[in-house]
Amino acid sequence: MTTQRPETDLDARSLLADRREHVGVDFSGFDLRRALSYPAAPFTFRNCGFEDSDLRGVRLAEAAFLDCRLDRADLGGAMLDQARFEGGSAAFLKAGRADLTDAVFHGIDLANSQWGQTLLAGARFEECRLVGARLSALRGIGYTFVRCHLGLADVAGLDFRGAVLDGLNFTEADLTGCDFRDAVLDGCRLGGAELRSARFAGADLRGADLGEPTVTDIPVLRGACVSERQAAVLLAAFGVQVIPVSG
Repeated sequence: MTTQRPETDLDARSLLADRREHVGVDFSGFDLRRALSYPAAPFTFRNCGFEDSDLRGVRLAEAAFLDCRLDRADLGGAMLDQARFEGGSAAFLKAGRADLTDAVFHGIDLANSQWGQTLLAGARFEECRLVGARLSALRGIGYTFVRCHLGLADVAGLDFRGAVLDGLNFTEADLTGCDFRDAVLDGCRLGGAELRSARFAGADLRGADLGEPTVTDIPVLRGACVSERQAAVLLAAFGVQVIPVSG
């Protein structure tokens, strides 16, 4: 729970200049660009508020945001390489063109966040809620998502080739043009997802929930490995009933 609230942007800048660790401070709504525009020792923020704050272009490499609130904050063009976000929320966050190389997101609510042209090379999202997030047009390679909820998210065109995808919920997500070739989808959910132009050749879908695929989905899955049960579901889309041969 926040215990301190600066009164003006100048007060907020002075507070940030005085120390690198902040607990329970509410910076919500402040323009923090000048206060955080120069390289400095890494900051640690615990249970702090940044709701609606202007953080465009700030330099926060290796910063730690622990149980903080960044809802509707603007991080456009910010330098956040190796930053760490644990817990808290950042719904409707704007992170377009930010540098989040090797950043770590764990257990944070990022619903409806925007990531256009964000550099996420080596970034890791684990147990995050990314419902409705716009993640298409990312830059960099090697980003990973583990046990994340990506329902209704726009992840069109992302490259998952050869990856092991663990527990990702893609329900009703836009997977247009995604590359899942040779990937393993374990515990993933694809029900209602838009699969147009996606590639699944060599993908192992046996551990995935395909939902109720349509006839138009089936050609997209050509070359994927599925279980007998899944094969029966796919054939059912054509109105073909699979009857087991009795012993």
